[in-house]
Amino acid sequence: MTRPTRQRDHDRQRVGDEDAEEDEVDVAEIEDVDELDPEDFDPEDLTRTADGELIHEETGMIIEDEQIDPGPEWRAFNHSERQEKSRVGAPTTKTMHDKGLTTTIDWKDKDAYGRSISSKKRSQMHRLRKWQERIRTKDAGERNLQFALSEIDRMASALGVPRSVREVASVIYRRALNEDLIRGRSIEGVSTAALYAACRKEGIPRSLEEISEVSRVDRKEIGRTYRYISQELGLEMRPVDPKKYVPRFSSELELSEEVQSKANEIIETTAEQGLLSGKSPTGYAAAAIYAASLLCNEKKTQREVADVAQVTEVTIRNRYQEQIEAMGIHS
Repeated sequence: MTRPTRQRDHDRQRVGDEDAEEDEVDVAEIEDVDELDPEDFDPEDLTRTADGELIHEETGMIIEDEQIDPGPEWRAFNHSERQEKSRVGAPTTKTMHDKGLTTTIDWKDKDAYGRSISSKKRSQMHRLRKWQERIRTKDAGERNLQFALSEIDRMASALGVPRSVREVASVIYRRALNEDLIRGRSIEGVSTAALYAACRKEGIPRSLEEISEVSRVDRKEIGRTYRYISQELGLEMRPVDPKKYVPRFSSELELSEEVQSKANEIIETTAEQGLLSGKSPTGYAAAAIYAASLLCNEKKTQREVADVAQVTEVTIRNRYQEQIEAMGIHS
């Protein structure tokens, strides 16, 4: 049974009055809003509105009201307009200590038209370059960071890894620097370990032997530093898949696609039986390639495969015997 309309209106008015009273109480409680410190608020009580304002719901205090728009000030309605109005200059990069936000003075000693400049201008430009290099780093910390990032760039170029690996290595090194993990360790050691970690992260593995060849520190120090920073930074490295090495090793040995497929098949089959546990992925991949080359009549000697994979012939012989027994193949 429904109540009379007049009664419902009366009840609604009474509820509205109660809400108003509650609001009045709340306002009375927070008379000193101006004395509140925004830093004392619980982050969970803060709400971001559609207009971009950050407010404290309980007190109604506005914490942030001016939002910075990082977008362009112009409008574009199609791709060609966007291209015409696009900004110039290279994007920021973590591979440089100042993230690339600097002026570079060219070493060509030529003007805008490609003509050689006078000797007076040349000496002036030489002085400008010298001061430019000096003022790019404000203290020893920045100079050390600049040296470390240049080392990462040098080693990455020597290894032939893509730019994404250099970016990741630079980020890992910066994180290690912020966590104060470099204290008591050489800059070269930490930068090499960061590059090794980045290679593994990006799925472009390089063995410790290959890394140590282009580095100025020995293999033991690289391994020790890598284990330390990966544990401290929580990099959660997964074991390297030996199949990642197969295309590169096969290419250097000039082997066919058939041999690569067979080597991958050998690795998959034997790994399922638990043979890979505790074994070096480079040695395991090298043995699989050697076995596959024999099965596909594209024979390569153990010495040739060992030189490419940078492992010993003994390692290849041992892994090879284990793999062919697991595959049920009689040599």
